[in-house]
Amino acid sequence: MVLTLLAFLAGAASGLLGAVFRLVLERADRFRDSALAWAHGEALVGFLCIIGSATAATALAAWLVRRFSPLAAGSGIPQVEAELSGEQPPAPLRLIPVKFLGGMLAMGAGLALGREGPSVQMGARLAQFVGTVFHRNREDCKVLLAAGAGAGLATAFNAPVAGAAFVLEELARRFDTRTTIATLGASASAIAVARLLVRDAPDFQVELLPYVGFGTLPLYLTLGVFVGLLGVAYNRTLLGVLAAVERLGRWSVEARAALIGVAVGVLAWFAPDLVGGGDALTQRALAGTEALATLSFVFLLRFGLGALSYAARTPGGLFAPMLVLGSQSGLFFGILCCRWFPHLAPSPTPFAVVGIVAFFTAVVRAPLTGIVLVTEMTASFTLLLPMLGACFAAMAVPTLLGNPPIYDSLGSAHRGAKAGETVSGSAAFMAGGDDEKPCSARNRASDE
Repeated sequence: MVLTLLAFLAGAASGLLGAVFRLVLERADRFRDSALAWAHGEALVGFLCIIGSATAATALAAWLVRRFSPLAAGSGIPQVEAELSGEQPPAPLRLIPVKFLGGMLAMGAGLALGREGPSVQMGARLAQFVGTVFHRNREDCKVLLAAGAGAGLATAFNAPVAGAAFVLEELARRFDTRTTIATLGASASAIAVARLLVRDAPDFQVELLPYVGFGTLPLYLTLGVFVGLLGVAYNRTLLGVLAAVERLGRWSVEARAALIGVAVGVLAWFAPDLVGGGDALTQRALAGTEALATLSFVFLLRFGLGALSYAARTPGGLFAPMLVLGSQSGLFFGILCCRWFPHLAPSPTPFAVVGIVAFFTAVVRAPLTGIVLVTEMTASFTLLLPMLGACFAAMAVPTLLGNPPIYDSLGSAHRGAKAGETVSGSAAFMAGGDDEKPCSARNRASDE
């Protein structure tokens, strides 16, 4: 009973923090658009201002992470998974302001990153802090950590059920009764609080789609294979870019981030609609109005930009950029199907919706979360059959090719980079006593 009440409390706090973070990012995007509009009227001076501001913001975000909380780098989801498995101790509380400010700077500068990673990690850390304040034991703190992470994802995408599904399928990887109850409660309270500040409509507006007949299932299976191959390519590209940037060993983290900021600033000057998290690009793809040539160019550009942005080691997630790539790849496939099989595919929009699910599944290997997330974000309840078929193929392809899920790969890279620190921290964590030892003692050790 106490754990349930604390989960509600932690979820409400995570929802408030996540909603404020979301509003701040929206304001940062509007500020960037206004700055670009002004800069284009100032010729060379405006160009230099845009490049300089993007460079400075990205470098500052990387400096905040390196100086105050290295665990705040990137998505944060692999770090949360490592904390849940006991591979590393809980992150210090200062991670929250670093994640918030660093994410605002990086995404405000135009990096192709998502708000969900910071929301998940901040929600998890905030919920774990609630457990600390109320002197809960280690197992209760882990349950609250997972519940707070789900609340963060629910708030980021206005998708409460997807937040709970993500915890059970990806983070905990088991349907435990206590974790399930706490996660559902935290996600519900998070959305209840968040909707006081943000809208309660689905994030993306999609026309009412008819139910898809069984005869179209081969098309969606083929879409799953196509997107599954793209998912493998994206995982390998992301890891390859990370490795390439890390090989610039003589460059400081801030210098590497600044170089990426320069590239993003140049792109923002010439194509302001193509930078940032990409929600507008996803909405355009779901509307099904993109020309095939333009769609192909934007997809390739965003494909590389997402990997490059993540390599800056600033706070930011992968989900939102994946929504762009998934919707665009699905729309590309749907347009071809409309031309070749008009009797089976009268509209490309259903393929764009299913493409998001398939791409998410291929990259993350969490089909249940993907289906629930996209259904809640688009209100497309009529596409469950094609979603299942596409997810089956999109999950089979990378599995057969031996390509691991992206968060497993990122977690392995994180453990390799922090081997000495992780081993010592994990040893102290595991040696900290039995399950009845309050997590507050470990948190003090971590902060020290």
